[in-house]
Amino acid sequence: MSLIAGASCWRIYFRFFNGAIKAPQLVEFLQALAATIKGKLLIIWDGLPAHRSRLVREYVESLDGRIALERLPGYAPELNPVEYLFGYTKQRELGNLCLETIAEVRRYATRRLRSMQRRPH
Repeated sequence: MSLIAGASCWRIYFRFFNGAIKAPQLVEFLQALAATIKGKLLIIWDGLPAHRSRLVREYVESLDGRIALERLPGYAPELNPVEYLFGYTKQRELGNLCLETIAEVRRYATRRLRSMQRRPH
């Protein structure tokens, strides 16, 4: 199970996927963001190879400027606010969690992330 997330000034957005995050999952997440957030989007992300994929590039280009992409410098996770969300979730919300199935972990993590959405600080 993998998690993709984004943060704005007012909310966090997230989605779980089975397996690794690849270009099709990124496009699906970008589509969900574009449907949820009206207006132009500026996406700032790290150097994950899938972020630079042809599929993602073609999808973004098809939107005629609705989504702009910028890259963070290499080896600078401290510049990415989502990394702090991931760290907090792994250490505080999911640390020492003992559930029976990955589906239970996903449901629990979804509840905790939704709870964090309601706490803007």
